[in-house]
Amino acid sequence: MASARWGAARRREQTTQQTEFTAFVETNAPRLRRTAYLMCRDWHLAQDLTQTTFAKMYANWGRIRCAANLEAYSRRVLMNSVFDQNKRRSAAEVVLAELPEGSPQLPDDTTELHIALLQALATLPIRDQAIVVLRHWEDQSVEAVASTLDVSVSVVKTQNARALTKLRALLGQDFVRI
Repeated sequence: MASARWGAARRREQTTQQTEFTAFVETNAPRLRRTAYLMCRDWHLAQDLTQTTFAKMYANWGRIRCAANLEAYSRRVLMNSVFDQNKRRSAAEVVLAELPEGSPQLPDDTTELHIALLQALATLPIRDQAIVVLRHWEDQSVEAVASTLDVSVSVVKTQNARALTKLRALLGQDFVRI
C-alpha cells in the first residue's frame, strides 16, 4: 500500500516537472533560438543548438528547476553548445546568405542592415561574438555576461570594446552606431 502511494506521488511529481519544463521551453525557445542564430547565422543550426540546450536542461531538470535564474542558466548552456559546435566546425567556414562584395556599403533598408551587421559580426572570434550578442542584443549587464561565459568582468569589458571598435571599422563611420 505504501509503495502504491509512493508511486502515485512520484508520477505526480514527474507530471509537475514535465509541465514546468514545457512552460519554460514555450516561453524561452524564441529568445534562445534568436540568440543562437546571431551566433551561427544559420536558422537550422540555431534550432539544433536550441534543442541541444533544452535536452541538456531536461536531463537535469529535477536538480535545476528551482535555480534562481533559469534564463541565465539556459543562456550559459546555449553558449557552451555554440562554443562546442564552433570547435567542431572549421574556423575558416563562415555561413553567409550571399557572397560578400568588397567593403560593406551603407544599407538602405532594414534587411540590408541586418545582413551587413551579421556579416560584420561573423568576422569576430566566437567569444567576442558571444560577448557582443549577450551584451547588446540580449541587453545583459557586464556581470551577467561574465557569469554566463565564465570569464572576469574585465575580460568582458576589454573584449567588448575591441569587438565594437572592429565592427565600427568594418561598417564605417556613417553606419548606425552600436
